[in-house]
Amino acid sequence: MRVTVLTHLEKKGDTKYDVVVDQVAEALRSEKHTVKVLAVHGDVAALIEGIRAQRPGLVFNLVESFGRHFAGEIGVAGALQLLCVRHTGGGPGEYYLQQDKALTKEILAYHGVPFPNYAVFRHDSYPDTSGRLRMPLIVKPLRMDASIGIETDSLVRSATQMMKRIVAIHEKIKDAALVEEYIEGREFYVGVLGNRKPIALPPIEMDFSGLPAGMPRVLGRRAKWVKSSPEYKGTKSKIAEIPNETKLQLQRVALDAYRALRVRDYGRIDLRLTPAGEVYVIEVNASCYLEKSGEFATAAQAAGIRYGSLVNAIAKLALARFRRPY
Repeated sequence: MRVTVLTHLEKKGDTKYDVVVDQVAEALRSEKHTVKVLAVHGDVAALIEGIRAQRPGLVFNLVESFGRHFAGEIGVAGALQLLCVRHTGGGPGEYYLQQDKALTKEILAYHGVPFPNYAVFRHDSYPDTSGRLRMPLIVKPLRMDASIGIETDSLVRSATQMMKRIVAIHEKIKDAALVEEYIEGREFYVGVLGNRKPIALPPIEMDFSGLPAGMPRVLGRRAKWVKSSPEYKGTKSKIAEIPNETKLQLQRVALDAYRALRVRDYGRIDLRLTPAGEVYVIEVNASCYLEKSGEFATAAQAAGIRYGSLVNAIAKLALARFRRPY
């Protein structure tokens, strides 16, 4: 069938171009699909015209942003729905719930899924957290992903440090600030694949042992994107070496979060495991990063699912979901 790989990134040769676009396209072509790439960022007319011109049977949606609005991918999912185009990933409603971390936590609470205590500091609303949140705390933007706005000083140990970081997020990121209790312990990522009967992939652990002494064990912006930084050089992900009981516990919580947030086709749940064995959901990442060497594809490989099969399985899941939407 005709498949359009939809991306917000620039065309090949641009420094912003991501190899995941070609990797996904090649995987789809390996199953004899006719694949075209549509790169659109901030131009609604070009998005609509491009989809209509290519007339895809499926859109493989890799869009993570659109224009200057931080919630642009929500609008893209809505446009695909209005165009009656089948696509991977959730619709605008699901993306809206998953992007707002406070709403995410409220839904998790309803379903009994554990997460850290938190408070939201909006530009015009500062809640009283005295006696309710225990230090240390981590302060991050409410709606941003990809660790945007998470820096070394995001981990705070006093009210003064907390307020400075909140103001920085308000002024520089232009977002509300989410303040939550920092969970000491090990960090894991559990990929989930499927809809009606989702499966949890083997857990990936983030190894912080290479960080300089005293540096917070947090995967912030520099650890993800600044290759020359000690944060980037001092962190690495690996297949978790844990007892089977712990593995099953992490996978169970991940599946509960995945279902509660109505993640579609595939996603990744970020978790923390305390020394006492308690598991907390830190973040729910719908339509997570699909690059071959990334955590999700690595976990799939550990489960015996090669990259080409993984990408095509996601496409098949999306097609099946549109045949049976309820």
